Amino acid sequence: MDGSPTNSRHTTGIWGWDQILAGGFHPAQNTLIRGPPGSGKTIFGLHFLAAGTSNDESGLFINLGEPETYIEDTAEHFGLDSPNLQFLNLSPSGEEFSESETYSLFESAEVEQPSLVGSIRSTVEEFEPSRVLIDPITELRYLTTDDHQFRKQILSLLDYLRTQEISVLLTSQAAETMPDDDLQFLVDAVVKLELHPDRRTVSVSKFRGSDFQRGQHSYEISADGVAVYPNLRPGNSVQEFTGETLSSGVPELDDMLHGGLERGTVTFLSGPTGAGKTTTGTQFLKEAAENGHRSVLYSFEESPQTLLHRADAVNIPLRELIDQGAVEIVEINPDDLTVDQFTARIQSDVEERDSEVVVIDGISGFKQGLRGLDGDATSHLITIGRYLRNRGVTTIFTNEVHDITGEFRATEEHTSNLADNVVFIRHVEVRGSLKKVIGVLKKRASDFGRELRELEITEDGLSVGEPLPELRGILTGTPEWSDELSDPESPSRSD
Repeated sequence: MDGSPTNSRHTTGIWGWDQILAGGFHPAQNTLIRGPPGSGKTIFGLHFLAAGTSNDESGLFINLGEPETYIEDTAEHFGLDSPNLQFLNLSPSGEEFSESETYSLFESAEVEQPSLVGSIRSTVEEFEPSRVLIDPITELRYLTTDDHQFRKQILSLLDYLRTQEISVLLTSQAAETMPDDDLQFLVDAVVKLELHPDRRTVSVSKFRGSDFQRGQHSYEISADGVAVYPNLRPGNSVQEFTGETLSSGVPELDDMLHGGLERGTVTFLSGPTGAGKTTTGTQFLKEAAENGHRSVLYSFEESPQTLLHRADAVNIPLRELIDQGAVEIVEINPDDLTVDQFTARIQSDVEERDSEVVVIDGISGFKQGLRGLDGDATSHLITIGRYLRNRGVTTIFTNEVHDITGEFRATEEHTSNLADNVVFIRHVEVRGSLKKVIGVLKKRASDFGRELRELEITEDGLSVGEPLPELRGILTGTPEWSDELSDPESPSRSD
């Protein structure tokens, strides 16, 4: 899912970034990476250089900022160092900036001072790199007399590197006190790194000669370096698939659904806490796995141990199916993942592990547990649903409604429009006893049974009873049990 770079592109060396750039950078292109301190600009650049050296290309790191040892230690720490990687240290702490020397960006022919551009050119001619990183290019602004001279010399430097067919990355310490609008104008591509309270994002605002994936995409920096998680794009994932129906394994429930759930549909299992939503979803998942359809459950609200214990208690052989590789349970802890990381995991399970049934348990946990939702969880749910539909995946969301009694709601937060099918479970009081009833409210792909039936979850599994004509008023929020309707001799039976 990282996207395969074409032969005419230079891979970035970063998981997920090539996908955003439609395969990577163009050769001999210059790109500005801008962002605040700590956003990872240098590490992005080191990945780019390392991707070249791994293909027997040479890379040149022109250091204008940090101490030389820090840069080399960083490259070694992330495994991005290579014999083919050369460092040119022109930072203020370097030997070139001794008290007896004053540096200028100008050509040495123009002034009687050592030329920084001259040092860069001589190193390029000696080392003949395929890729160059200048970090940070904004340091050169301090070595010119005015902005006009700065732009003129930067353009001259970029033109020279382009004539040598070198791909160039420039980093910029983007800040209000140091605008870099002129640099954005001069380069072929602009990449922006941003730090948010709950995540890091990367976006592309300019990319000459190529399309690119717009929007803010999450990225993480770990001990392994940088990984980028592109936004999910359902339209890029349309796949032909044959229609079939997923049985629940409970004949009476299948009757209500006129056979089961169609492949490539999204189903909401809706109900209050303790009604049996997760167990019902697990029943569908179990039945699919036993019939050769790899299934995965993403749990936002319960641990795998709790789910397995419950499955054992109701005779659902989840442990055996997990051992066989037919089922996987993935626990999503609060704030562990951004929404882009979560959708990347879904894509990996569907496209690389061939998962055909996905259960997301539950929507409330999804909205509270992922970073980067920005208060718009519903649009992300829509995107996930469309992607899974396009891939022919049968998808089940469990959705908790918080009111055990009162006004009937299919879903708590008006998200039922996302669903092709809505199955609801409710608690009802019958002659002083609390029971569960199950019904189908919506089914787009076929007709469905409109009756209510009793749902029981016992040590023998899920059991759905006969229709309950005696029960009425579920949709008004005040369910009633009528003994008259249960008596076939009652005159009111025909009313």
